Amino acid sequence: MNFNQEMQEKISEIEAILEEFIPKEEGYQKTIMQAMNYSLLAGGKRLRPMLMVETFSMFNGLNMDILKPFMAAIEMIHTYSLVHDDLPAMDNDEYRRGRKTTHVVFGEALGILAGDGLLNYAFETALKAFDAITASTPTEELTTYRRIAKAMQTLAAKAGIYGMIGGQVIDTEEYHGVTEQERLDFMYRLKTGALMEASMMIGAILAGATDEEVNKIEYIAGNIGLAFQIKDDILDITGTPEVLGKPVLSDEKNEKVTYVTIMDLNKASERVEVISKQAVDAFEELPYQNEYLKSLIIKLINREN
Repeated sequence: MNFNQEMQEKISEIEAILEEFIPKEEGYQKTIMQAMNYSLLAGGKRLRPMLMVETFSMFNGLNMDILKPFMAAIEMIHTYSLVHDDLPAMDNDEYRRGRKTTHVVFGEALGILAGDGLLNYAFETALKAFDAITASTPTEELTTYRRIAKAMQTLAAKAGIYGMIGGQVIDTEEYHGVTEQERLDFMYRLKTGALMEASMMIGAILAGATDEEVNKIEYIAGNIGLAFQIKDDILDITGTPEVLGKPVLSDEKNEKVTYVTIMDLNKASERVEVISKQAVDAFEELPYQNEYLKSLIIKLINREN
């Protein structure tokens, strides 16, 4: 089986997990469930839950029932950030993942509420991991509780003001006394890198990795996130709507400062290569290996969408 076939199989498995945890579309408030599910089930690479499960596997994690709620939760958080990012007050985009954005279909109010709903429902979902504890002894059960608690702390921190939300704030404000590259690096590490860090760290934590190993995973994922976002800047210029599934030149339309506005495409590409090499080199130093995960990291660097 080649990499692309294997990736599609893994995406299908993740889609099935998401289906397990989506809210039922019922009750007087069912419109918000419909908007949430429309956003969550719109497709995509499912990169964050994939990074999570592959890291979990690399560290020989066993209890998938504990991991699954976190896989669903991280995708809910990522999806809510996209829903809000597309709103008229932010990027005002009409297409995402090849179809109309949530606020275009359901209206701006439901776009805001659907994002809020996905964020809150993500933590409701992650907490279901406690229901999956089936340890055979009290000692094992206590260890599992501690791992889930640490994973919850990581999820909350990386999604919040010191992570993704903090990065979104930096994206909307002007700063003085720092270079544009310093601002972009800091913003990208929070806005994009934080959820990738959370994904891989949670996989490692729930599998029982040591603190040192989790810190190494955080470093690797942070570099992957930074390289991923710089590559996104490049694709906004060089890509096509058909391949990307969203409009191109969106950053230019919104007069955003990106890597391709502060340096040329070649230098931005070189920056991606340098950061990516740091991530791959650190990955290869780990005592465990996962060839699919390594291939995934490399593919993300060289992606076209």
